[in-house]
Amino acid sequence: MADVDDLDAGVAAFGAHLRDERGLSAATCHHYRRDLEAFAHYCRDAGTTHWSRVTSTEVRAFVAAGHRRGLGGRSLARALSALRTFFAYLMREGIATANPAADVTAPKSGRRLPETLAVDEAARLLDGPADDDTLALRDRALFELVYSSGLRLAEVAALDAADVTHDPETLRVVGKGARTRIVPVGRTARAALQAWLTVREGLAPATEPALFVSRRGRRLAHRSIQQRLRALADERGLGRPVHPHMLRHAFATHLLESSGDLRAVQELLGHASLATTQVYTHLDFQHLAEVYDRTHPRARRKRD
Repeated sequence: MADVDDLDAGVAAFGAHLRDERGLSAATCHHYRRDLEAFAHYCRDAGTTHWSRVTSTEVRAFVAAGHRRGLGGRSLARALSALRTFFAYLMREGIATANPAADVTAPKSGRRLPETLAVDEAARLLDGPADDDTLALRDRALFELVYSSGLRLAEVAALDAADVTHDPETLRVVGKGARTRIVPVGRTARAALQAWLTVREGLAPATEPALFVSRRGRRLAHRSIQQRLRALADERGLGRPVHPHMLRHAFATHLLESSGDLRAVQELLGHASLATTQVYTHLDFQHLAEVYDRTHPRARRKRD
């Protein structure tokens, strides 16, 4: 049996524990292993060759080194979480007597603002030349609905045709944590959906419940939606990659700019916490600051 106290053997044994005893997915095991191998490499370079000799000093130094290399707070917090779990396992195995990562915290990272679209960019993306091609009608309905109702990619992909046939002005959506919310559907999105529903039968068999289907008549995959939106953005000359979540962010940002009602935006987005929605107040302030810089006589301006 391998010596679990050895750096490499310990990581391998922990990987087997995660896979076989805890039944974690291959992706999760990979992420744990990647963080632990990085720490083992750091320990080896520092002259520590056994897990039982690792102290909080090595853990803090590892975090500090990652921070100096530009790793963000979230990445370092994830690595620390992996180390805490790993050392808890080593304590169970009798290798470690304490958890050296228990009291180490990651540096805070600045809040990353979500990418979004300006109002004119959203209009250029969605108000292009009319196309009666079946897939173009589908795409228009899909993207109009995401922007009109602030849907997540998974939410719009999971919609069934029956979801939009009862009340055309509202939509019942099942979001994260199986939480259900009712969202409004705007006039433009309703018209686009109606145009799509008139041709959907030509692609979808009677047994297919999905609202949005591929050319083969099956539920449209997440990747296909992402690729179609990126291609449409290129076609409309937006000059940067556009993904579905940018339309959701645009929905929230433009609604907040117009109404100032953060609680309403929270409800429409399906956020469990208002703190999650508050990121859009930063985007709104960013927009106001740009207006100020352009228009206020005392604002800084570039001079020729």
